[in-house]
Amino acid sequence: MKTSLKLEEVLMFVLGIYLFSLLDFQWWWFLVLILAPDIGMLGYVFGNKTGAFFYNVFHHKGIAITLYLLGAYLSLPLLQLVGAILFAHASMDRIFGYGLKYDKGFKYTHLGEIGK
Repeated sequence: MKTSLKLEEVLMFVLGIYLFSLLDFQWWWFLVLILAPDIGMLGYVFGNKTGAFFYNVFHHKGIAITLYLLGAYLSLPLLQLVGAILFAHASMDRIFGYGLKYDKGFKYTHLGEIGK
């Protein structure tokens, strides 16, 4: 099951790249921005609960899809860019086992404990 979940995330990462390719941005923007959602980790400076909240906001695929679709509907390519980057980044993180966080601490995710 773990392999099929990783394969699913790889395919979603490819989908994120495809969504980016539909936009009129240079490819170097993708490379520069792909790690930007990790800014959400700064929330951990204020404790586990705040950290988990901000990390999850920046890594939630539902939010990413909503932003992308809203950007498409409103003809706002920048909003589509944000959605595509968030979606691709969340998929990339999940390939490596970094899931949405629980309030217990950074290493406790919906995919299991990091490092086990």
